[in-house]
Amino acid sequence: MHVFEDLESNVRSYSRSFPAVFERGEGCHLITEGGRRYLDFWSGAGALNYGHNPPRLQRRLVEYLERGGILHSLDLATVAKREFLERFAALILAPRGLEYRVQFTGPTGTNAVEAALKLARKVTGRTSVVCFTNAYHGVTLGALAMTGSAAKRSGAGLPLHDAVRMPFDGYFGHDIDTLDYLEAFLDDSGSGIDLPAAFIVETVQAEGGVKIASYPWLRRLQEIARRSGALLIVDDIQTGCGRTGPFFSFEEAKIRPDLVCLSKSISGCGLPMALVLIRPDLDIWKPGEHNGTFRGNNLAFVAGAEALTFWENGHLSAEVVRKGDLVQKRLEALVHHFPPGAAQVRGRGLLRGIAFQDPTIATRTAAAAFAGGLIVETAGSADQVVKVMPPLIISDYDLLAGLDLLAASLEEVLASCPHREKVPAAHALAGRG
Repeated sequence: MHVFEDLESNVRSYSRSFPAVFERGEGCHLITEGGRRYLDFWSGAGALNYGHNPPRLQRRLVEYLERGGILHSLDLATVAKREFLERFAALILAPRGLEYRVQFTGPTGTNAVEAALKLARKVTGRTSVVCFTNAYHGVTLGALAMTGSAAKRSGAGLPLHDAVRMPFDGYFGHDIDTLDYLEAFLDDSGSGIDLPAAFIVETVQAEGGVKIASYPWLRRLQEIARRSGALLIVDDIQTGCGRTGPFFSFEEAKIRPDLVCLSKSISGCGLPMALVLIRPDLDIWKPGEHNGTFRGNNLAFVAGAEALTFWENGHLSAEVVRKGDLVQKRLEALVHHFPPGAAQVRGRGLLRGIAFQDPTIATRTAAAAFAGGLIVETAGSADQVVKVMPPLIISDYDLLAGLDLLAASLEEVLASCPHREKVPAAHALAGRG
């Protein structure tokens, strides 16, 4: 590890949590150069919904490279881009009755967010954007202004402007509708808050602690956006591409965002790719008005087009829901005997987590899990949530094996707690039902 410590910037983070040198990836496993296998419940922070090196995607990439397919093309028309767009329209948009233009931005999710914010301001002529507590939208300056994390925001080096932060669903407890608060500010000409260009929201705040926006809350948010003349932007970068069950995380809420940001698993196998879906009448960009050198990643188009075949029927979506229910039950069994308020299970689909009142339990459990051969990350403002996010294609056998490792890791941590008698042994809760 010395070369990384000596030459790589101090900004690196995941390599500190998972101190190993990895060489290969197979399905739901990461394998070190020494041959140790780790079950991966991290999935590249959501970039590997279909696992590591999905065989049929890998074959398509090798074939494309061997025949000399174009790799870099800016925004030129290419065969690879055409095939991706045609398949995306046929398999994703048309079956859902959605009509969007597709803008390919720079290669990461934050590039998609920046483009969406910029377009919303151009369309409306307004400058401020309503964002929400504990949101995470990226670390470039515009997206960072919309991000709630104090740790992330502290790296900006200058004031972050034009963000109006409002409480996310459940921020004041389940008995208070936070949109009452938002609506009161917008309706009061004396509130000091101007009408915004847009509202930007994650339906599930993955990095923010696996916090869920209810479907009624999302529908009401859309109504408020429409009434105020603002656009609704859904950041589906980590929660899209099937992570919550449907391809888009907002489908079951029955809303239609004006702009949708996608990245991470849209390429199917971890290749850089990001895009913004734009309601057609809002596509008022002038040619070249928003661009980037790497907005034409043809390898990502090839893999992404092949990955979309997972959505030719409803099988994968149903499997994500089924497996998500299994994870929910297992996690609920682990926290059932905690003191009231000490632990809570959150999530939707195969994005789940346990939020601990004592954040050290989460960080220590993740460390113990890694030592035992399982990769899980923490989330939330104090890293108080153990986040369970395996590949969507994981087998029941591997899913249950990973949950057993998580249970054993939690038991190991709890064994050293001063109030051990309050929590039963985790292995007693690790039934495989």
